[in-house]
Amino acid sequence: MFPWKEIAPMIVQQMLNILFSPFFLVVIGLISLQFTRLNRLKEKMFHIKGEPIWQQVMQATGLGFAGGLAGSFIMVVMGVSLNNIGIGYLWLLAIALMFLNPRYLCFSYAGGIISFSYLLFGFPQVEVPQLMGLVAVLHLVESLLIFFSGHLGALPVYAASGRGPVVGAFNLQRFWPIPIIVMLVQPIPPGFDLPDLLSMPDWWPLIRSRYLGLENNVVYTLLPVVAALGYGDLALTASPEDKSRWSASRLLLYSFILLALAALASRQDWAMWLAALFGPLGHEYLILKGQQREMEGEPLYVPPPEGAMILDVVMGSPAAGLGLKSGDIIWSINNYPINSKWELAQILALEESYLTVDYVRKGVMKRAQGPRPAGLPFGVVLVPEPGDSPLVDFRASSPLR
Repeated sequence: MFPWKEIAPMIVQQMLNILFSPFFLVVIGLISLQFTRLNRLKEKMFHIKGEPIWQQVMQATGLGFAGGLAGSFIMVVMGVSLNNIGIGYLWLLAIALMFLNPRYLCFSYAGGIISFSYLLFGFPQVEVPQLMGLVAVLHLVESLLIFFSGHLGALPVYAASGRGPVVGAFNLQRFWPIPIIVMLVQPIPPGFDLPDLLSMPDWWPLIRSRYLGLENNVVYTLLPVVAALGYGDLALTASPEDKSRWSASRLLLYSFILLALAALASRQDWAMWLAALFGPLGHEYLILKGQQREMEGEPLYVPPPEGAMILDVVMGSPAAGLGLKSGDIIWSINNYPINSKWELAQILALEESYLTVDYVRKGVMKRAQGPRPAGLPFGVVLVPEPGDSPLVDFRASSPLR
């Protein structure tokens, strides 16, 4: 039986220690800069403020800790170690690939190339099952974080989709600091006795370390490290929540398949080719499939035949207080019909202290009433109208140019 009761406290304690390490604080600082950049971009494009930076950072840190905890348990159960995976080569190649295309800054591509180089030429000396197992676990953690929080803080944009008029969309960008526990394998010299070793079941590890010899001649130790994960996407045909969960579910399936191939590769040499092949090609398929879905699908945020569709609602604004949401179609305000940004601006310029908003949500007419605090903007971003310029080009290599 797997010794959960003994290992769980060790993992949690190691992760708690990471939270107070200087390097973890540096990673949080870098992520704070990213959130600050996105807030400034939102204010520059639509003159609205995003969520407070501290709130976004605390949320990302909490979710990152939870994701790292899940990843740590998977790392330990699978037996993934950092020995002989060419971590230096992995980073150098990933950074080099970034200059070809920013989205190639991903271990799935670099890990696959390094694995193929080893299988074909014997260089660099790496354990393919361990390397691809690490790639699989990191993507599994990423998929969970995207599923639960990839839609948060979505940035409304006007996008050129290649299908004619400019459409409303959301740029999805999230960042998480990840404290995670990895393992190192150390050989035990003959005749050397180590006290207080924890006995593991016979089936463990699922991804066996073959480079150092038999598992009964080595000892596995836990090592806390700090990582950072990021997610970038563009939602044109679905809401941010639907798009992020669609992406996350497919990334999760990819991760499980790659993890299974890594485990098989640690027992069957021929399976190393499958793991090395599926890592980059499977990931590229996910990216291209997602882009195809957005390019060929029907845009969601376009002007309706009547009324004015809301692209985004500012948190804490009068519009949010009235319960308005993204995708709602404003029909009228105080019995004045609304069909454009200009009409909305004209009515709001009257500065009436009480608002009655008739709007359509999923085909059902609704009404919201409430006061409008003096001096506060109404707090909605409407979908683009004919003549509006795109703020991003979905056909570009990067979501934000």
